[in-house]
Amino acid sequence: MAFFEAQEIVKDFSGTRALDKLSMSVPKGSIYGLLGPNGAGKTTLIRIINQITAPDSGVLKYRGKNLKPEDIYSIGYLPEERGLYKKMKVGEQALYLAQLKGLKKKDARERLVKWFKKFDILPWWDKKVEELSKGMQQKIQFIVTVVHEPKFLIFDEPFSGFDPINTRLLKEEILKLQKKGATIIFSTHDMGSVEELCDHISLINKSRTILDGPVNEIRDKYDSNTYEITFKGEVNLLTASLSHHYKIIENQAINGHRKLSVELMKNTETNDVLKVLLQAGSVVSFNKLMPSMNDIFIKAVEQANSNKQK
Repeated sequence: MAFFEAQEIVKDFSGTRALDKLSMSVPKGSIYGLLGPNGAGKTTLIRIINQITAPDSGVLKYRGKNLKPEDIYSIGYLPEERGLYKKMKVGEQALYLAQLKGLKKKDARERLVKWFKKFDILPWWDKKVEELSKGMQQKIQFIVTVVHEPKFLIFDEPFSGFDPINTRLLKEEILKLQKKGATIIFSTHDMGSVEELCDHISLINKSRTILDGPVNEIRDKYDSNTYEITFKGEVNLLTASLSHHYKIIENQAINGHRKLSVELMKNTETNDVLKVLLQAGSVVSFNKLMPSMNDIFIKAVEQANSNKQK
């Protein structure tokens, strides 16, 4: 049973369809990437899950039951557009927001102090929000999103504006939350973070799901059977031998070696390629090139747009 499901969700705004019978199934304990171009419908779906707006039709299921208003207390949501009261003191505001999520003041303070120490921002407890940098404000927002230890977390572009060190810190904390049992929806345009964190994805384009499933299965689906080879030896002999049976995508000289990208035909054994290589010289490296999530994103969207135009 899925931890969260959206079934045939439809949402229109002023005659424009934002979501068109969109479905997704989020496995328990997963980090689920919600991906798509700008305007695809991701934020609309997230707002529906958080009950900020309602679908025109379709069903939302949370832990096997229809999503209810009180479920919002077990959901943590970090929106892309951050919003803190600039004139309020940091600690005062964090306490207020934590109590809105159902924590008693004493418990909220204890948890917040722990998080503030972890993020090295405790000295700013009595400062006004407007005195903090953008990155520090985003740390506060992250903390108040997770402080009530929700089982379901939704992060919308959580690393926006962060430097590499703080981005790494947040990624480590997200993985720790997953290990503690949280199920996470992670919306981002950073495909490198998707590869690093996500085990499942759903790719939305123009209000519809065009790709979903486990990341490893999707990468296998888009695998072009391409290998990157670094070689030293008789280049002309090598390329002549390879070109009869394999497609050479890239061929360039680097530091006295020859670097090639070679696409193998289906059912071709890598040992056959190695035999050809060894006849012409020596192999420095031989690595399979798996498609990146960035490449898959672009290819899937272009294919969907092309099919729609036909």
